[in-house]
Amino acid sequence: MKFFFDTFVIYRRQLRLAVRNPAWVIIGLAQPVLYLALFGPLLKPLARQIGTTNAYTFFVPGLLIQLGLFGALFAGFGLVSEWREGVVESERVTPANRAALLLGRVLRDLSLLLVQGIILVALGFAFGMTGSLPGMALGLVLILLLGGACSASSYALALSLKSEDALAPILNSIALPVLLLSGILLPIAVATGAPQWLVTVSDFMPIKYLVNALRELFVGHVITITTMWGALWVLLLFSLGIFYGTRTFRKDNA
Repeated sequence: MKFFFDTFVIYRRQLRLAVRNPAWVIIGLAQPVLYLALFGPLLKPLARQIGTTNAYTFFVPGLLIQLGLFGALFAGFGLVSEWREGVVESERVTPANRAALLLGRVLRDLSLLLVQGIILVALGFAFGMTGSLPGMALGLVLILLLGGACSASSYALALSLKSEDALAPILNSIALPVLLLSGILLPIAVATGAPQWLVTVSDFMPIKYLVNALRELFVGHVITITTMWGALWVLLLFSLGIFYGTRTFRKDNA
């Protein structure tokens, strides 16, 4: 019970800070919305070529992945600031569970990600997206698992490095290849004109399977091999991210 109470206390404090300064929430949502408004119309003439009848039903799942990745992966910058201001040190001297210091922050990030995801899906409908509402709801659950993995890993890395100058290039070196090789914006397949070597490299990118799973869910295909692979990969990433994050927090706060 103490663990859950400590987690709730940290979560409540972090959520209050986010509500008082919602700029980062808006900024995090701005990029996918711009892609939706400016890049989405360019996909309409290519809908059949990329294997879909509705460009936005194809595109919005990729934007949700992008939101989960970039919104959560860069959460560690806030922890570096808290460490520099002495907030982390103040939490360390309390009897709070060390894992709760991480999970409370991760839950705050997931709450914000859920709100952003719902807004993005609603905007997708406004632009003409069609699809399965139950499938979209399941897709949001997978996005939250991805966000939890990225958030926990980002906090652990930030606590280890304690420097924005060191954190930024590492996160960018992770985010950019994932963005380009996962088919978030366009499908990576020989049928769409991608070279075979690029398709082979992208097959080793776990996020690619999650992108494909979300696109299946959005059109209503819930139980398929594609969705199962996506769910398995995101569960694995979530487990590894939480393990790495809690291990780092416990070790650093020992």
